[in-house]
Amino acid sequence: MSVLEPGGIDCDIHPAVPNLKALHPYLSDHWRDSSIQRGLHELESIAYPANSPLTSRPDWRPAGGKPGSDLALLRAHALDPFNTSVAICNCLYGAQLLFSEDMGAGFARAINDWMAREWLDNEPRLRASIVVPMQNPELAAEEIDRVAPDQRFVQVLLLVMHDMPLGKRHYWPIYEAARRHGLPVGIHAGSAYRHPVTPLGWPTYYTEDYAAQAPAFQQALSSLICEGVFTRFRDLKVVLIESGFTWLPAHLWRLTKFWRGLRMEVPWVDRAPAEIVRSNVRLTLQPVDGPPSIDALQKLLAHMGSDELLLFSTDYPHWQFDGDAVLPEGLSRQLVRKIMVDNPRATYARLAQ
Repeated sequence: MSVLEPGGIDCDIHPAVPNLKALHPYLSDHWRDSSIQRGLHELESIAYPANSPLTSRPDWRPAGGKPGSDLALLRAHALDPFNTSVAICNCLYGAQLLFSEDMGAGFARAINDWMAREWLDNEPRLRASIVVPMQNPELAAEEIDRVAPDQRFVQVLLLVMHDMPLGKRHYWPIYEAARRHGLPVGIHAGSAYRHPVTPLGWPTYYTEDYAAQAPAFQQALSSLICEGVFTRFRDLKVVLIESGFTWLPAHLWRLTKFWRGLRMEVPWVDRAPAEIVRSNVRLTLQPVDGPPSIDALQKLLAHMGSDELLLFSTDYPHWQFDGDAVLPEGLSRQLVRKIMVDNPRATYARLAQ
């Protein structure tokens, strides 16, 4: 196993909202009363199914309650064993699922305030992503402006699948607000299920849904590039979270090939897609979808064309590896240092403060 670098920065952990009642103190009177009167159910559809093995490693699953909902266990499972200096919390409670734009904004606000009070105030090693109502980019920008003065929030969090491709100008107010505050945009695996998760319709099994996340990231990346997001927002950093990374070299080769032949269609894309990715896009490590062969993995990493693309993550409490084998075999000490410390610091400006 590759040797861990002390003081690593974990770019993807998942504190869980225990239940809807836990958000009641952080909801406005209107939305708290409304959720009670309506009998609103738990907003869990973007999360892992409760009893799926992938949802939690057996040794990380608590005796009671949701995996990831106990701060003491998070310290014991995800922070201390890996000598983590900072971990970025990405809360997947489903404010983005709601069809009401105003209710979505109310729940996003409550989730961010809950995260600040219940987690960040009680553990100095934690940072967090700002949950925003993707249903309405203007309201999302307002939430970014509200939360961003708290320097412990280091990123804006989106789902890879929502109403439309993420490069569309509909979403540009979110990117403008992120740029205004010097925040990367983290795009996480998940869906609001407005549309099927595959191009051919709704799948039958969770296995298909899980596997469909990687093609969604390919489409999202193509959309961001071709629609001109990185031309309009040249300094914007985008982090693909739980996307895998083995698909990237082949996808970039194909996208770059067609960009060369079809540049008249997207003249605003003034750099090759591969160049844009090297400067503006990063990917979290887990789940590692690479081959088990050390030689094959080394070749794949070489095809990525940069040692600055990968960011360390455990994806706690999801089951992506056993024991402390969070890094793939055969990584050099220099690359481990880049993945665990240098690349996250370069990506998240607030971690360098």
